[in-house]
Amino acid sequence: MSGLCRTGAISGERGSATLELVVLAPVLLAFIALIVLVGKVANAYGAVESAARDAARQASIARDPAQARQAATASAAAVLRREGLRCGPSVSVDTSGFSRRIGTAAQVTARVSCVVPLGDLLPGLPGSKAVRASFTSPIDPFRGA
Repeated sequence: MSGLCRTGAISGERGSATLELVVLAPVLLAFIALIVLVGKVANAYGAVESAARDAARQASIARDPAQARQAATASAAAVLRREGLRCGPSVSVDTSGFSRRIGTAAQVTARVSCVVPLGDLLPGLPGSKAVRASFTSPIDPFRGA
């Protein structure tokens, strides 16, 4: 029994638990940071999708294409601001449906894109992620009535 310590452990294994912790801790922290980043990127996608949906809905109740573009841009910016995304959103609105005769079915499509700095999602992380979404909404057929 010359290889056993007073505690009953083999003398060659002293401090191995501490060494394992020191080696595994950075790996575990990196894994947790990756999970947090993926979750925040998913939230960013959800916020941009919500902005596109609201932009299309606001544009669909406008009376003319200019008012539709203005309402869509303001709505998308408000949603992204409310969701905490700091990006200059690019909002494009397909208002070709407004050229159809009043009373006929038509639609408007809003496309929102946002370049999110990854440092906003996880402090200290370089780079950015482009997030895009689009949504189509029917135009109010009685918009001019």
